[in-house]
Amino acid sequence: MKYERFEDLPVWPAAMDLAQRVYAVTRDRFFSQAGDLRDQLRRAVLSISNNIAEGFERGSTAELLAFLYIARGSAGEARSMLHFVERAPDAVHLRSEISDLLSLAESCSRQIRAWANSLQNSDIQGQRHLTDAVRARYDAERRAAEFRRELARTLHEARPDIHPDPDAKE
Repeated sequence: MKYERFEDLPVWPAAMDLAQRVYAVTRDRFFSQAGDLRDQLRRAVLSISNNIAEGFERGSTAELLAFLYIARGSAGEARSMLHFVERAPDAVHLRSEISDLLSLAESCSRQIRAWANSLQNSDIQGQRHLTDAVRARYDAERRAAEFRRELARTLHEARPDIHPDPDAKE
């Protein structure tokens, strides 16, 4: 699937949900003590969605990957702080919420890692590099693949003993 906007990416709303939920839980009295745990945790979770958005808007796969790794690093930073809160004796009343936040942060991290892995294995360099000639080549390849699939289906309808996927094993 091709995404036109970062808002449509499955990981971005998950990261936004994580940020909103962290902002809500950090209103708790535990986070009002001296130090900057609350602010650092808030910055880390906002960094996840912000870096996904900025990388997506950059226009090249290399830049997107760089920002995805920053976003993933921020997810790790957030998880580390959430583990700290989970172990704090004064935050026992938050353990259930913190556990949920840890799961959500881990999910964001896994999604980012999977996306980055797929991008690293792609020959597409990004929107900025899609010249008319490159677009035409990709469109031709896509049309040719669709034609082959349709031809195989038609052949299978005419001759059911022939499998519609020429690469499939019988």
